Amino acid sequence: MTRVWQWNRPVTVREVLEDLQQERSIAYTTVMTVMDNLHQKGWVRREVDGRAYRYTAVSTRAAYSAALMNEAWSRSDNPAAALVAFFGMMSPEQREALQDAMRIILPDLAGPSGASAGEPGDAPADEPADEGGRAGEREGATAPGPAGGNNGGRNGAPAAGASGTASGDPADGAGAEAGR
Repeated sequence: MTRVWQWNRPVTVREVLEDLQQERSIAYTTVMTVMDNLHQKGWVRREVDGRAYRYTAVSTRAAYSAALMNEAWSRSDNPAAALVAFFGMMSPEQREALQDAMRIILPDLAGPSGASAGEPGDAPADEPADEGGRAGEREGATAPGPAGGNNGGRNGAPAAGASGTASGDPADGAGAEAGR
């Protein structure tokens, strides 16, 4: 899955094989099996291209990560305590990313007026307000949303554990090769 996510385009088994072979010896049939397993589990979709298939990720890595976090949080017997502990483990960079994400989604959570905290039209000091008084999004900041496919996960992301591995992580793959 890592290769498919990195390339962000349809890939063939041969392309993944050639990339993996730069690091180690691996058989075509091994990569083909892993790609087929990922398809069967709903992590990738495939289209026929000549005599081969081209595989495309069903979900983004961000949407997959969000689904994992949501599943872990929803299983907690004390979600508020789990969030406090999680936030306490964050690095300064992660906290900044969280603040950026909150600036993006907070107007949507505030209701139809578009005002979040403060007076309508107030934007954080480092963010210009648009015509509607909402803080503008930072360049490159995006919130994960539906990534396509309805395969049992939230927001279009496959549910954690859908890969069938012990960790449920498609980056670990249906074998050690899928995450590379």
